[in-house]
Amino acid sequence: MSWLAVLFALSPVIVIFCLIAFLKKAADTAGVIGWFFTLAVAIFYFKTSPRVCLVASVAGVVESLPITLMVVASLFQMGVMLECGAVTRLVATLKGIARNDRVVQILIINIGFGTLLASLGATPVSILPPIMIALGYSSFVAIALPALGYDALCTYALLGIPVVVFASLTGMEPNEAGWYFARFMPVMSTGIAFGMLYLVGRFKLMLKGAVPTLVAGLTAGFVAIGMNRVGMTTLTGVAAGAAVVVVMAAYVSLRGQKFYERGEPTEADSAARARMSLAAAVSPWIILVVAAALTNTPSLPFFDLVFKKLAMPLEVVPGAPVKIRFFWQAYFWVTVTTFLALPFLRPTREEFSRAARKWVRRSWRPAIAAAVYFAVAYVINHSGKVAGPTGWELPVPFHNMVFVLAHGAASTFGDLYGLVAPFLGLLGGFISGSETSSIAMLTKLHVDTATFAEKIKIVGLVWAAASGIGGGLASVISPAKLQNAAAIIDAIGEESNVLRKTIFVSLSITALCALLTLLWTI
Repeated sequence: MSWLAVLFALSPVIVIFCLIAFLKKAADTAGVIGWFFTLAVAIFYFKTSPRVCLVASVAGVVESLPITLMVVASLFQMGVMLECGAVTRLVATLKGIARNDRVVQILIINIGFGTLLASLGATPVSILPPIMIALGYSSFVAIALPALGYDALCTYALLGIPVVVFASLTGMEPNEAGWYFARFMPVMSTGIAFGMLYLVGRFKLMLKGAVPTLVAGLTAGFVAIGMNRVGMTTLTGVAAGAAVVVVMAAYVSLRGQKFYERGEPTEADSAARARMSLAAAVSPWIILVVAAALTNTPSLPFFDLVFKKLAMPLEVVPGAPVKIRFFWQAYFWVTVTTFLALPFLRPTREEFSRAARKWVRRSWRPAIAAAVYFAVAYVINHSGKVAGPTGWELPVPFHNMVFVLAHGAASTFGDLYGLVAPFLGLLGGFISGSETSSIAMLTKLHVDTATFAEKIKIVGLVWAAASGIGGGLASVISPAKLQNAAAIIDAIGEESNVLRKTIFVSLSITALCALLTLLWTI
């Protein structure tokens, strides 16, 4: 195997990285260009059938639907909630939480509520920045902390879609796959919590807030392990986010302080309270929690119905059907619960129309970005294949880009590959802006690398899970997520400053993940 082949196999990632990092291309634009480039490399260098490339691309888009449609659904929900004043009403309440303890306030909003929102499909980088600004934080902090908090249990966002995709790619059930991620969570969530304090007040604030930060981080992490043990992996984020809020409330109370203190409301706060109750403002999420619990609890008949019996397999790649699971997916329930909540939100016709117009204008580019990276991943995974009498065949293994990369990685790093896997995931997450996309791009690479390194299957799965976590840790340096957070508070341009300062935190926590990976797989 030549190093030229390795270079060509890596070239799609290099091209997309350069387009985003140096040429400042948007994530969707870079993805589309990268997809065309990947097609060219796969067809002309790795001798892939053009038909295989196109069908694999379609299969990737189909596999991306849980993310693509979730982006569309969550933007619609948030548009309605913003226009009718529900978010303003929520801000009026959150201002009173832990008013006298900045550390606890940061942890509750960005670890507690952030994890809960991400789990339900509501994007923290779209919701929390205005809240942080209203609480008196700088634009830098308002952008950086929600993006970093998104990382805390990013694996369990969107009702655990990253875990479900990982399970699909590795042939496991979600609860089985969830354990490979859950074991990392206590250290990862605690590291992220300390990372937040570092961004706000450097080491001085980290030392001052060490106790509540350890409590919040370890609570989130061990709840993740517990939810996996009881077979409710897809509801991990909901339980962990709620648990962090509860333990922080208990911590404040034990210190003899008030957990909630209303304070002097502004004119906007008073108007928001007069228009609707807090319960009405968060009614889409209340209904969504109930729906998520009903459809994700294994002991209830709904889970078996919507997840297994109504799996709706669609075979695009011969012999590898994709399970659509339309009635289980978060995007379905986010859409349904948004409409069910309309009687409580009571948007005017003009507000709803304005939300719909903004939704149409804003949603198509993020949806393309979500889909195209899956298409790239599937072309890479199926490169070198041709259509045979019984399905797709790989006549020459060294014509497959994943095979080439796995063989080269195993030869180069050997037993130390565990140190590399999370950083590859971080790169994948930076490029695609999504842990799920990173998982789709790299899982097969890590599993195959373990084969070439003569490791047992479990080692490859741990490497792949660690890579997925690295992909999640890219949220705080993802251009797409940072720009989203900056746009919502009219601070476009600040994201570049945030990126320069948060990359140290992202790399440090990824290094922790790498050390754990090496410890468990060497």
